[in-house]
Amino acid sequence: MNVRRIVLIALVAFSAAVIGAYAGRTFLPLESHTGAELHSLLHDNMELDARQEQRLAVLEREFSAQRQVLEARLRADNARLAEAIAAEHVYGPRVSAAIDASHQSMGALQKATLEHVFAMRSILRPEQHARFDAAIDRALTVETR
Repeated sequence: MNVRRIVLIALVAFSAAVIGAYAGRTFLPLESHTGAELHSLLHDNMELDARQEQRLAVLEREFSAQRQVLEARLRADNARLAEAIAAEHVYGPRVSAAIDASHQSMGALQKATLEHVFAMRSILRPEQHARFDAAIDRALTVETR
């Protein structure tokens, strides 16, 4: 193998690694702590009664299972995106289709998360809504670093 070919292979491998890292950071960002903060608010600061605690536990179990399925689907979509990038090395039809699939999975996860948020809100008493709504507002509008 000549030096030129080795350099070319190294550049292609490096480019694929950079693109893969970028795609991973873009499509699987670091986990936010807003969900944990929201659950902490519910469990520690909302003074839930026993019935609310029981209903919340059911909601959390159901959403946890649903979230695991959706996150697995998103990881699989991102793996297909990485394969498409490695195969095409351009923004071609496979890359485009893989991005679309990844976006659909991200959207499904976001919708399920919001359905869960509204389900949690539905178990609250009217006097608890304002604090919960304020926490949601903070979680969605705080600037990320």
